[in-house]
Amino acid sequence: MSVRLFLILIFMGWLSGEAAAAPKAEYWGLWDKANERNPALLDHSTWTRLLQTHLSEDGDGFARLTYGRFTTEEKRQLDSYIASLTSVDPREYSRNTQMAYWINLYNALTVQLVLQHYPVDSIKKIGGGWFRFGPWDDVITHVQGQALTLNDIEHRILRPIWKDKRIHYAVNCASLGCPNLYPEAFDPNRLEEQLNNAAQNFIRHPKGVAFVKDGLRLSSIYDWYQSDFGSRQELLDHLARYSAEPEKSRLENYKGGIEYAYDWKLNDVQ
Repeated sequence: MSVRLFLILIFMGWLSGEAAAAPKAEYWGLWDKANERNPALLDHSTWTRLLQTHLSEDGDGFARLTYGRFTTEEKRQLDSYIASLTSVDPREYSRNTQMAYWINLYNALTVQLVLQHYPVDSIKKIGGGWFRFGPWDDVITHVQGQALTLNDIEHRILRPIWKDKRIHYAVNCASLGCPNLYPEAFDPNRLEEQLNNAAQNFIRHPKGVAFVKDGLRLSSIYDWYQSDFGSRQELLDHLARYSAEPEKSRLENYKGGIEYAYDWKLNDVQ
């Protein structure tokens, strides 16, 4: 196959919504350090306040952000919050404090990025490169002198270090198909509760799991990150764990086919 044909096929796949496989988790040992003796916490109150001001669920259960209503002062507050996070060394804190740190930083950076390019109808329209597949591989910040992309935070730090499926429900890609942006900052003292809530909210929403006629439609997240969710049966068991009846029983006993879908439209207020 010629290089030209290969690029055309990639481009066509992108236009049809069939993105390339998601990045693998690649362990970045530099960040795999912690100080459990340090009881100090980081201040995420600004992030919570901005979310409470601009985030709300519509009648269909989609969390939408009023990007167009951020004031100049609120954008400055967001910038200052991100600067406060990137000025510290997260490795000096406990594991829970670090996990909340990286999730909150990822989500705040994503919102900041959209605000910098707003109005835009999809985050996939943002980013460098010829085809502009999105911003995830663009250097977006620095922590302790290390250049970081959104993919670095999610796939080289969060996924391989914590190995927690629920991370996929916590980080938000500013899209309607994504698990809802959590309505408050992740708190190291409440991580279990918040991560479980995020998982339950997504799995109990049709964009996560839906029985359609005689089939099962799942978010493409479960296809892209199959390595994290395990075998088909392990995935169904995971989904059943956070489901309510009658879907719970249907998932536990489901033997049919599975299709996948994802909506890349911006999680903006319509």
